[in-house]
Amino acid sequence: MKLLNGKELSNTIKQELTLEVQEMTKRGERVPHLAAVLVGDNPASESYVRSKVRSCQQVGFESTLIRRHADITEEELLEIIADLNSNRDIDGFIVQLPLPKHIDENNVTLAIDPKKDVDGFHPVNFGKMAQGLPAFLPATPFGIVTMLDRYGIETSGKECVVVGRSNIVGTPMSILLSRKAKVGNCTVTLTHSRTKDLRAHCLKADIIIAAIGIPNFITGDMIKEGAVVVDVGINRVDDTSKKRGYRLVGDVDFDQAAERAGYLTPVPGGVGPMTVVSLLMNTLRANREALYE
Repeated sequence: MKLLNGKELSNTIKQELTLEVQEMTKRGERVPHLAAVLVGDNPASESYVRSKVRSCQQVGFESTLIRRHADITEEELLEIIADLNSNRDIDGFIVQLPLPKHIDENNVTLAIDPKKDVDGFHPVNFGKMAQGLPAFLPATPFGIVTMLDRYGIETSGKECVVVGRSNIVGTPMSILLSRKAKVGNCTVTLTHSRTKDLRAHCLKADIIIAAIGIPNFITGDMIKEGAVVVDVGINRVDDTSKKRGYRLVGDVDFDQAAERAGYLTPVPGGVGPMTVVSLLMNTLRANREALYE
């Protein structure tokens, strides 16, 4: 079994981005600027945003973090988004999800200028992606495609099963892998909570993308010998042996999968770092496109 090490690969891409920023600076160009809006004090969201800000600093990007209390109104949040849309010094921005229940996430997504939608969630970018047109790809699927490409994993003609149909990972992942592209041309089965005999589907898969949000859901007896297994899940499970009282596991039982898979992503250190670096790549692209407007 070969490990798909997202941490190592993301560091390599960060080095490439750093060199690009240095060249931009030499040319007197404005460096990419990413903004993040964080509402409330969700611990996971805090961790994600810190990682994104830290990654910006590592590669030489500018970053801005806008914090607001959980009681912010939807109207106030939409005003912040409007300001970011019109700010020519900011190339792209994200509004960290989830948001408080009184705020409609769809309204927030629709309010973001598609040209600054570096999370790739806006319907305009989603539609362009589906049609194979240039677009900002959702960060996690973008990271997975980049990982498969950089590791030289052949996808053309392969059977792929995506477990989970979210708009953030599962559905766009199924579209990307079925497209006519270098990393694509798969025959894709998109499975979900209503799928009958999921194990039978998975056992036919050359590639499994697990993004269902249930700890250790994909077990060894669901994996074909030599399959590529990409674990998107990041789940906390209680563990009294750990100082913090928990440990992180994926949607795949790693130990069981390692006995059968040909390639496997770890958790942590697999898809997570690739998601963050994909956000940086989208921001660099937004900067370049703004430069030539």
